[in-house]
Amino acid sequence: MKLTKLLMAVVVSATMLFVSCKPKDADIQKNVQAKEATGITATVAEGVVTLTGVVESEEAKAKAESDIKGEKGVKSVVNNITVTPPVVVAPPVSMTTTLDAATQQKVKDGLKDMKSVTVEFTADKAVLKGEVSKAQRMTIMQLLASAKVQSDVSGLTDKK
Repeated sequence: MKLTKLLMAVVVSATMLFVSCKPKDADIQKNVQAKEATGITATVAEGVVTLTGVVESEEAKAKAESDIKGEKGVKSVVNNITVTPPVVVAPPVSMTTTLDAATQQKVKDGLKDMKSVTVEFTADKAVLKGEVSKAQRMTIMQLLASAKVQSDVSGLTDKK
């Protein structure tokens, strides 16, 4: 009888010891926070860690998850981290660097109805002078853009 009570006490004590050794969510949260990367937050519920935030690459997302999986007491990881798409910079529109005869003629043809406007061509741009209305200025700018011609329009003045 005494032996049975003693064995029961040992079994109960051992069970309590093993149950109390299991990491608590608060302990897991504390350890996980030490490993969190910038822009990532983690929450813990019943040993399940949920990661949220934004990173710049799939590699960073995978690394964050693998770092947490190895933590004591973590049962699973829910990875809700988003990867920001890379920023794509469009190349600048190339402008004609030397004005060939065809390009010069295209500009002259576009300006033929504007008698008050003169154009001179240098090696790399068209220099315009004269008095123009706002509508004519807009037409000139569109013409130069479509011909991909660098220009100096500082000599154009507005009609009054």
